[in-house]
Amino acid sequence: MSSPNQDEENNSPTTFKEAFGILQRHAESLRRQQEPNIDELVNIVTESVRAYKVCKARIEAVEQALERTLGEAEADRSISAASGTTEMRATPTEPEASHPPQAEPGSDQSGEQFDDDIPF
Repeated sequence: MSSPNQDEENNSPTTFKEAFGILQRHAESLRRQQEPNIDELVNIVTESVRAYKVCKARIEAVEQALERTLGEAEADRSISAASGTTEMRATPTEPEASHPPQAEPGSDQSGEQFDDDIPF
């Protein structure tokens, strides 16, 4: 015969999806109740706490993995920058003209026409 603790452990969710489903099911059940079922409430709370702990552990694991991965990516970028292996930029083959083209009256610097009666 199994003890109550073994039954609880066997029924405990093991994945985020299972645990989240339990939390959703219990939340919906509690929302629909007209009167609280005190006899069932202890079971709902106990099961919900176990499910919450699984969800929290999974989320923390993902956050740690992201921090580790992003930290490694940042370190790689720093190493690349320090060693001078950043992106190579193309250098112009012809010198730029000494004077930029003049903007036409009634246009902005990009050469696009604009309407003078728009106040912004």
